[in-house]
Amino acid sequence: MEQHSEGLRVMVIDDSKTIRRTAETLLKKVGCEVITAVDGFDALAKIADSHPNIIFVDIMMPRLDGYQTCALIKNNSAFKSTPVIMLSSKDGLFDKAKGRIVGSDQYLTKPFSKEELLGAIKAHVPAFTPVDQAS
Repeated sequence: MEQHSEGLRVMVIDDSKTIRRTAETLLKKVGCEVITAVDGFDALAKIADSHPNIIFVDIMMPRLDGYQTCALIKNNSAFKSTPVIMLSSKDGLFDKAKGRIVGSDQYLTKPFSKEELLGAIKAHVPAFTPVDQAS
């Protein structure tokens, strides 16, 4: 039997309930375990407990934004190698550059497609194989 994404833990950090729910639905359909957080503070507490394999983080959030959250994740030796993908509704060069500076591994523009979401996971977690769902 071929190995698939069962047990791949994906964290989605976004203050938008719609984005969290959309990403969670897409990812669960391909067999991922999804942990969601409403902002950076919420996420940091959950990351230590859940040890996600990959993290998607929105840039514009209250309290602790995506750049600060990413920098804190990447400055922690236990999570330094965890891929962090920035999510933003802005497609600016400045935002992408700032994301790179704080250590993000990739940048997706919202709204993202299922293909973009899965493509990012495949790019950073090579062992990932989505569970085939009859669509």
